[in-house]
Amino acid sequence: MGKVHPRALQSSSTCNFTSKQEIFTLWMKSLVLNGKGCTLFDSNGQIVYRVDNYNCKSFEEVHLMDQQGNTLFTILRKQYNLFGFWEGYRSPATRNDPKGPCFRVYKSYRIFRGVSAYGVKLGLDKNQPNTLKIECSTTKSPCKISDQFGVLVAELSRKKSSCGVELGDDVLTMVVEPNVDLSLIMGLVVAYSLINCQI
Repeated sequence: MGKVHPRALQSSSTCNFTSKQEIFTLWMKSLVLNGKGCTLFDSNGQIVYRVDNYNCKSFEEVHLMDQQGNTLFTILRKQYNLFGFWEGYRSPATRNDPKGPCFRVYKSYRIFRGVSAYGVKLGLDKNQPNTLKIECSTTKSPCKISDQFGVLVAELSRKKSSCGVELGDDVLTMVVEPNVDLSLIMGLVVAYSLINCQI
């Protein structure tokens, strides 16, 4: 069986902000046997971030961790009337943190030309709300994250081998633009995946 990246267990030091456009591999599998989660690798095959859910029956709370296992975001499921959404708290914040969540991701139930839209509210912990938008035509198609002006921030698509062959549905390429908080983008991707039951 082939490996996504053969040197995946080595660690590397990473900065949260991208200095240039960077390309990552997102594997929608947990590194824990029989667990659920995902793992982000850099272009050298080093683990950057991971999500491992040891309790496969409950998805009320997940943790985005760095390669050493330090929690960066705690992402919690919330319910408002019939609609659910996910909120991300910077670690070591908790559900009752007075600062509030850093971000909120929710499905926007407006379908425009076959494209599903997801709303993202940022800066909730600073009372300076900002918005991003996640768009995709299906859960298996490329997914774009753009700011309120429509400028692309990050994009996910199925990974292709060097020969151009698409790999499995669970192996994605994530392209992140310069000057973007990578841990935040990864938190949004995790919340989006949870909404679509992909983790």
